[in-house]
Amino acid sequence: MAISVFDLFTIGIGPSSSHTVGPMRAARRFAEGLAESGLLERTAAVRAELYGSLALTGKGHGSDRAVVLGLLGQTPEGVDVDAAAATVERVRTEHRLALAGVREVDFDPETHLDFRRKETLPGHPNGMRFLALDSAGTELRAHTYFSVGGGFVVDEEAVGADRITADETPQPYPFSSAAELLETCRETGMSISAVMLANERAFGRTDEEIGEGLLEIWRAMRACVRRGVTTEGTLPGGLKVSRRAPRLYRQLGGHCGPEGLAGPDHSDPGDPMRGTDWITLYALAVNEENAAGGRVVTAPTNGAAGIVPAVLHYYAHFTQGAGDEGTMRFLLAAGAIGILYKQNASISGAEVGCQGEVGSASSMAAAGLAEAWGATPAQIENAAEIAMEHNLGLTCDPIGGLVQVPCIERNALASIKAISAARLALRGDGSHFVSLDKVIRTMRDTGRDMMDKYKETSRGGLAVNVIEC
Repeated sequence: MAISVFDLFTIGIGPSSSHTVGPMRAARRFAEGLAESGLLERTAAVRAELYGSLALTGKGHGSDRAVVLGLLGQTPEGVDVDAAAATVERVRTEHRLALAGVREVDFDPETHLDFRRKETLPGHPNGMRFLALDSAGTELRAHTYFSVGGGFVVDEEAVGADRITADETPQPYPFSSAAELLETCRETGMSISAVMLANERAFGRTDEEIGEGLLEIWRAMRACVRRGVTTEGTLPGGLKVSRRAPRLYRQLGGHCGPEGLAGPDHSDPGDPMRGTDWITLYALAVNEENAAGGRVVTAPTNGAAGIVPAVLHYYAHFTQGAGDEGTMRFLLAAGAIGILYKQNASISGAEVGCQGEVGSASSMAAAGLAEAWGATPAQIENAAEIAMEHNLGLTCDPIGGLVQVPCIERNALASIKAISAARLALRGDGSHFVSLDKVIRTMRDTGRDMMDKYKETSRGGLAVNVIEC
């Protein structure tokens, strides 16, 4: 089973990879399946049923809008985020949509989109089912999909097996554990980023294509931060949360020029903690954009999308000699750690709580920063372990089902934690008591033991106590 770094870092739309990106991809896949099977012309109407966490927090996460856009043939990577709201509203008004972009069918979101809040499909909390009907109301085709985290979508045949779309691409240095990855590095003398680069070549990409793809991800992250610090206003949803990144940016003396976000001023010796304010800014900017349904990089999820960009901005602005080479090594090493979480545990908040999203992202960012700073593979594994060890048990309890409170601030704190983990690991020689494999296994087991009300259902924790107070 091969996973690419470009599977973990994808350019898409907020506010949620599991609840927005996944349902959009599933809906589009269903529409394409109708066309491929010759059923599109016979289809007169479509229905969509959302279950479990998708039903409980779907509206706050934009799942209803995502389903409409996906049925229209839109993709998270290509959808026009500025026109999306008007497109969905037109479907709501006309009760019709162009299925797969070509076939006009009946679709009234009020009756054809069913949130089954009291039902959960076996296999995963993020389940959905699509149905195509002919003019007599007879079912032509039905298919079940699961959004298993990070925008990954599988059908009911795959969800009980490897839980992600299988890719049998042979790789020169396959690994399924941190121990195997470290052993490969010891045997070959290669860094973690070099191992990942060699494996990326197996997908048929040249070094130039891989490098350009990684830098495109970095450009998208920078553009997201730029939008986040220049866009004022209130985030959508009933909480009426104000954007804080623009004000914080002004307080820090920042400004945006033609080349993008201006860097921090290092000339203020009076506040040694000023750098943490910049890290907070980067994370807030991304996650406020995400909460507004803007363009973000899934890293590895949307709910945790601010952590890797914040730490990568910290590397770029606070590290002497930082450049494109270090940025690429950062993303490759972070991707290697993300693969371990995806393969051996979960990056889905609906399945294991926020430890699987923010915790995984913090661990990935710590590893990436350590790699960019020239750490040994053992030190990088240590950095990743430290970051996750201190995110274990983190619940997912979004207030109002919105990716806003506590999600936005949580990204900022986890970014600082990632940097601390990397700095601590580089002070040692890589030897440590708890291995990354053991902490990943612990995260998985903790998620299994965690009560469902603390796993992206908005039925426990802050999601209920804030309202009660």
